[in-house]
This record gives sequence, structure tokens and C-alpha cells, in this order.
Amino acid sequence: MSILKSLRLTTASPVHASGSQHGFRVKLLRYLEEQKALAEAEIAGTTFTATKKVTRSNMEGEKIRVDAPRTVRKGWFTDATGKMFFQLRYGSKPLEFAKGMNAVAVENLAEVPGIIASIIEAINAGELDPQLTTAIAERKANFKPKAKKAGA
Repeated sequence: MSILKSLRLTTASPVHASGSQHGFRVKLLRYLEEQKALAEAEIAGTTFTATKKVTRSNMEGEKIRVDAPRTVRKGWFTDATGKMFFQLRYGSKPLEFAKGMNAVAVENLAEVPGIIASIIEAINAGELDPQLTTAIAERKANFKPKAKKAGA
């Protein structure tokens, strides 16, 4: 009997988390957790520092991975009349919560972490899935496929 015949063979393909809706949901949740930490730090009067992994050369010339600070853009803003709002953004565009509604009105900064927690619950419940799908489609439409090189 063949060894391969003793195995359960099947057809499968890996799912790339970054390209799926689930991956986008995870990315959005990570962004919201960061926004919540930023708001809580600002309320407490402390500084919030987000980091990213970068490759740098050490004294011996070896390449090493280190944490480097990165800037985090606030998800809330105050308009000309003094009202505060919180927005979710995908790239440079705000994500709509409902038709024509792209922000949540906030009374003060202390309310922001609670609103973010509510948005996280809505995302986990799948309430923003149609908006996420639309945002992904709009973003993909902006990119043109790379032209193949002739003779390569």
C-alpha cells in the first residue's frame, strides 16, 4: 500500500487575513484600541507613545529590529462651533456609520473611551460589515493593476 494513499488528501488554499473582511475588522479593532488608549492618556494628562518595528544598523553594522516611535492621529476633533466629534477613518476617508452619518457627537473628551467601546461592540456584532465591505471596494478601485513588463 502506498504511503500517500494512507493520507487524507484534499484541496485547500490559505486565507490571507490582511485581504479579507475579517482581517480588516481586526485592523479596525486594533486602531480603535489605540484610539481608546490615546484618549485615556490625554484625559489622564500623560503622553501616549505608539511604536513600530523598524530595522536599524547597530555599532557593529549588523541589522537589528528595534521599536521606534510613530505618530498617531486623533480620531476626534472639534468643529468651528466648539462641538466635539469622533470619526472612524479608512485611509483618508471617514467611514459612514449610517447613510450620510460619518461621525459620533461627543460631549467631552471623557466620553470618547465609552463611545469607542460601543463602536468595538458594534464591529464585533457585525453591525458595520456592510460599511467595511463598501470601504474595501472603494479603496481597491483606486488602485490600478501593475502592467506586466514586455519580454520579461
